[in-house]
Amino acid sequence: MYYYFSLTAVMIIGIDIGSTTTKAVAIDKKELKSSVKTEACDAITAASGALGKIMKEGEIKMESIDKIIMTGAGAQNISGPLFGIGSSKIGEIEAIGLGGLYLSKMESIVIANIGTGTSIIEATSQKITHLGGTGIGGGTILGLSKRLIGSHSFEYIMELAGRGEIKNIDILIEDIYGSKMSFLGKKATASNFGKLSDLPKDEDLAFGIVNMVFQVIGMISMFAAKGSGYSQIVVTGNGSTNLLGKSILEDIGKMHSISFHFPPYGEFATAVGAAISGY
Repeated sequence: MYYYFSLTAVMIIGIDIGSTTTKAVAIDKKELKSSVKTEACDAITAASGALGKIMKEGEIKMESIDKIIMTGAGAQNISGPLFGIGSSKIGEIEAIGLGGLYLSKMESIVIANIGTGTSIIEATSQKITHLGGTGIGGGTILGLSKRLIGSHSFEYIMELAGRGEIKNIDILIEDIYGSKMSFLGKKATASNFGKLSDLPKDEDLAFGIVNMVFQVIGMISMFAAKGSGYSQIVVTGNGSTNLLGKSILEDIGKMHSISFHFPPYGEFATAVGAAISGY
């Protein structure tokens, strides 16, 4: 399939309906004009709320919207138009691919879309391919933190992690060899949680959890990219805005001679891809 963008439509709203968070973007003649996030339990409320919010914040009149294109897990629960505006749907993998291409301004990329779990996608102007992924992602951070730290507040977890020391949680290369090993620096992880004590500090546990999750994502993404002949990875999804995670991915990139890119509005890539599919 060949993906091309025309300028037929005037204004398209893309809505990505997730399990808890819904994201929407307004794209006018291929230019991203506005983006919003909302939270709601059911798909119809989520989509309607996101549409209303982006119209208000973006100062968009209903009559100027040409169409609405939805994606995400909740999209399958919606049929018919929203507020009388013509609506359609697009698969989430295709939307991620199109959104990654648009935001990165590249013609051929590998995308690591980090959400509750992580999807790895190859996207070109001719084809979008789901290479695989992992169940490791933001959901893993929240689940393990609830059990080990007693908190499921993502903001609090990240605040704790920012004060943690990974040397108190992981076995590092220097703990085994005293210096570097092969291309791995002495501060590289040899075993996640391999040095966990009986009474660890919450901040160290938080850092260990975040570090493990982003290391797994980084390694899987790196192998997928190199196996497909790429030397760079575009990071999208909620995880693309995580500053600690970004630092961990960049460290992996340095070790394995691969670069991670974090485009602006990366967390909205799926909604962006949904809207762009209408051009």
